[in-house]
Amino acid sequence: MTQLDDKQLLESAERGIATYLADERDRGRIAGTYYEAAVAKTLPNLRKWLLAEELDRISPNLRDGLREAVASEQWEALCNAFSRDVSFGTGGIREKMGATREAILRLKNEGIHAPILKGPNTINDVILLMTSAGVAQYGRQRSPRFERIVIGYDSRVRGSDFARLIASLFLAYDYTVYLFDEACLYPSVTYAVPTLKADVGVFISASHNDFRYNGYKLSCHNGSQFDPAERKAIYEDFITKVVFSDIKTSSPSDAPPEKLWFLGGVASADGRTIDDGPHKGLPLSDPLPDAGDAYAGRTDRIIDIHTMHIDHVKQFLLRRSMIAEAKRPLSIGYSAFNGSGRKAVPRLLGEVGFKQVRRIMSLDALDGMFPAFCSDPGKEQQPDPGDWRAADIAVAAFKKEYPEQWDGVDLIIGTDPDADRCGVIVKVPPHQRVAYTHPGTGEERDYTLLCADDVWSLILWYRLNYEVETHGRVREAEKKFIVLSHTTTDLLPRIARKYGLGVLKTWVGFAQLAAGTGAVWGISRGEDTEGLTEDGKLPPYDEGRREPGDAVCNRSIHSWEAMEGTRRCINVAALEQSNGFSLLGDVPPDARSLGVDGHVRDKDGTFAAVLVAELAQYAKEAGVNLLDLLDEKVFLDPQVGLYITYYEPDPIDGEYEGLPGYTKKRGILNRTEDLFTGQTSTDIVLGGLAVKSAVVYRTGKYDAINWPGFPDEGYRFYFDDEHRSHLTIRPSGTSNALRFHVQLFGGHPSRDALIKKKAELRATTIQIVQDIRRMIGAEA
Repeated sequence: MTQLDDKQLLESAERGIATYLADERDRGRIAGTYYEAAVAKTLPNLRKWLLAEELDRISPNLRDGLREAVASEQWEALCNAFSRDVSFGTGGIREKMGATREAILRLKNEGIHAPILKGPNTINDVILLMTSAGVAQYGRQRSPRFERIVIGYDSRVRGSDFARLIASLFLAYDYTVYLFDEACLYPSVTYAVPTLKADVGVFISASHNDFRYNGYKLSCHNGSQFDPAERKAIYEDFITKVVFSDIKTSSPSDAPPEKLWFLGGVASADGRTIDDGPHKGLPLSDPLPDAGDAYAGRTDRIIDIHTMHIDHVKQFLLRRSMIAEAKRPLSIGYSAFNGSGRKAVPRLLGEVGFKQVRRIMSLDALDGMFPAFCSDPGKEQQPDPGDWRAADIAVAAFKKEYPEQWDGVDLIIGTDPDADRCGVIVKVPPHQRVAYTHPGTGEERDYTLLCADDVWSLILWYRLNYEVETHGRVREAEKKFIVLSHTTTDLLPRIARKYGLGVLKTWVGFAQLAAGTGAVWGISRGEDTEGLTEDGKLPPYDEGRREPGDAVCNRSIHSWEAMEGTRRCINVAALEQSNGFSLLGDVPPDARSLGVDGHVRDKDGTFAAVLVAELAQYAKEAGVNLLDLLDEKVFLDPQVGLYITYYEPDPIDGEYEGLPGYTKKRGILNRTEDLFTGQTSTDIVLGGLAVKSAVVYRTGKYDAINWPGFPDEGYRFYFDDEHRSHLTIRPSGTSNALRFHVQLFGGHPSRDALIKKKAELRATTIQIVQDIRRMIGAEA
């Protein structure tokens, strides 16, 4: 088309978009502020992209895709793509690649330059290059400069092509690039960055989101996410200022030998290692078979990082000989959910001695469409191993592939597409089934998805109890602590305190857990970079506030327990309700390293998987299943007690769609705010329990992309004076979604009454969520 044709298209778009937005406003689907913002940004952004001839160099078919969208009057999709820039959150960016299933299939079949609708609020080749250019420019202007970058990707549609495109940009900016040679684990990236002394890591993934999504995760030099100040500088001072002319690329085949390394996991047949240079002694990998020229002639420069990561994980096992010599070998099923854990998890389990590991092959192939999950419009399901529907899919597939093995399998482990989350499906003995009914149907079944809160509690108990059994006590308990998010079960603090450990609670997200741990490490060295101490001591923090009347909470800390003084420095567990786990260790030797005797500073589903398997083998050797072990060692412990938790998102999958979704989210939060402010004068009963008090958590970290006073860490309604039973309603800061978290304390029931009590509490948690949904207009 000619330039005149494009101008005519813009005139048509101006009329169509204006009419669409006005109609949505008049129908009450888009609130005034969102309407005004959409009017202000949609047309200018569309005009900028449609008239930019330079985009033809960067993404040859992009403008044709825009012309097609305008000509076919896709006003809603155009507004969603151009009314805002993709949000830059704690880990980077994440959004849809396309508006429809057909668009994603076209991307899959035609490549990253397919002429689908792309804009500044979608994940596409241009946005990934512009984000990378901002990161590259930031790294080159800081002191000391960034020199090395690790780039990986998971099984998302065209992830490999996006990663290679990004690599070509960083090569053009004269970085040394370490590029994974196939879909890899996110934990492999967070391990590779500090191990290879890289300055930054980029991972192309949307974690557990549905097939439409992709993202760009950033890691700093120690493998954790960037701290808020540096992240803000990267985004505001560089990424937002990138123009199309800043995008430049250089072919990997043209890169000097020392500038491009590949990262693989096929150990070289002759055990070769690197002869010299900064990576001297590291193992080399053979190339993948049938890789063609994917290595750009550098088949002698493939570092075997996967073996290094797996060997690192193995050192955290406590009873290797028990696994290898088991009298009752554990039978394990494994589901990769079409993600990147498909090789690493079975390999790791096999190498540590588990002989009966059955891969669910129908869920094994790398496939970013996640074909086992619903992809119908409006019903898109997430490949989330912590979702009971994913558990049903895995069990059905296992039974179909291994019909003779179902009675004998002990557990099924699942990981999400980037393998940083781990879900655990366990068998339910008949006497326990009343307490573990199916969340969707209410039926008793012979299996259940064990919630992460209970899995992590068992792992923490097992590891601390091992020390007592082996050494008569927890060694250096006065130096040790756990870190968990405030929506994670209080079973964990109670177990930790029983064994003499400190407890640090942060806000939600592994970035917060790592940052909180880093602050504790700093205090132990006499470096209070976060300003948390007073006169060299840690003052009390309660509900995120140093003083009860503080309107804004601390940016990182919710609360702590037994963390006084400066002795606490050894993290033995970092735990998150959303199926995330790691172990961060002692104070690292420098800012670029992992903690001493610690694992990666972000969650690792493969790490969790092998620790869960060890725990399950321990239980089987003792002749007990995991649910009975949980009862006996945790719930019936008089120093711990019974805590039941329940989680449910809204919407169940994805987010409230498009521009109306922002209005819906704000409306629900406004009604929740009204409930919160009126709770002292109005009786609120949820699930038959009266609300006794409430608190709101505002840290300010997402105010800029939402509104002043945004309740980013949620509203909490307490059902008791001791604050052990509560409902938390927490909004996502970067997407149109809400989270409901319930915790109920059931006291200390007798052994005979325990199972019945668990069943009652679980039913109450579900009823609480149903009731609050009705009250705030968030019906499922």
